[in-house]
Amino acid sequence: MTKDAPGKGPSNLPYLITSIVALVIIVTAWTGRERFQAPGPGGPAPHFEFVDLAGESVGLDDFEDKVVLLNVWATWCPPCIYEMPSMQRLYEMLEGEPFEIVAVSVDGRRAGESGPLGRLAGDPQAFADSLGLTFTILHDPEGRIMRSYRTVGVPESFLIGRDGRIYRKVSGATEWDHPSYVQYIQRLIRNEEG
Repeated sequence: MTKDAPGKGPSNLPYLITSIVALVIIVTAWTGRERFQAPGPGGPAPHFEFVDLAGESVGLDDFEDKVVLLNVWATWCPPCIYEMPSMQRLYEMLEGEPFEIVAVSVDGRRAGESGPLGRLAGDPQAFADSLGLTFTILHDPEGRIMRSYRTVGVPESFLIGRDGRIYRKVSGATEWDHPSYVQYIQRLIRNEEG
C-alpha cells in the first residue's frame, strides 16, 4: 500500500484524462456532424448513381444546373401511386425548363423479390408504362438511396436547386402540380432563393 506524500491530496490525473477524452469526443462529433445528420434543406444533395429503365447509368451529376425533384418510391406503395400522376403533370408543365424529375424505385431486383423495406417488389417499367410516366426513373434494388438520403419510408422527395443544395424535403405523397409547388420550383429555376 502506497501513501500519498505528506501534504498532498489525491491525484488529479484521472480527472485530467477524463476531461481530455471528453474534449476529443466533442471535437470529433462537431467536425464530423454532417456525416450523422440526415440531408435536408440548406445542405448539399448527396451524389447518387443508379441504372435507368433502359439499363443506362444515370447520376445526379447528369442534371447539373437543373432543378431536380428527387423522389424515392416503390411500386407497392399506395401513396406513391397517388402522387405519380401529379408528378407527370408537373413534368409536362415545366417542359423545356432546366428541371428534371428523378424517381428512384427501391423495389427488389425482380417482381416477387423483397426490396429494402421488406415488401415484395413490383415491376418499375410496367408501373411507369401503366401511368404514362415520361420522366427519369431509376432502379435501386438495394435501397442505397434510402441510406444516403436517410429516408424513413416511401415516398420521400427532395427539391434540389441548380446549386446542388436541398431546398425542401417532403415526406409522404403530395400534389406536385399544385400552384404553390409550381411557383416554388419556378423560383428555384430562376435561382431565386426558395
